[in-house]
Amino acid sequence: MLGEPDYTINDLFAQLGLDSSDQAIDNFVEKHQLAKDEKLIESDVWNDNQRMFLQEEWEKDAAWVEIIDDLNVRMHPSA
Repeated sequence: MLGEPDYTINDLFAQLGLDSSDQAIDNFVEKHQLAKDEKLIESDVWNDNQRMFLQEEWEKDAAWVEIIDDLNVRMHPSA
């Protein structure tokens, strides 16, 4: 039986058309920290297509949702 693919944060960045190397992801996250109450998809770092992808995948609780959640956690400062 085939399950859903196990995506990584690198796969998500590639899907979003961004540099998907570990260093580039670390740099992106460090540069684009979000305010505590700012939603990931409301950030101005995304273009319309990226924002739509993140929103749609989150809403349908798709295979990407765990990785999007991981990115959300990474982009918000520690409490």
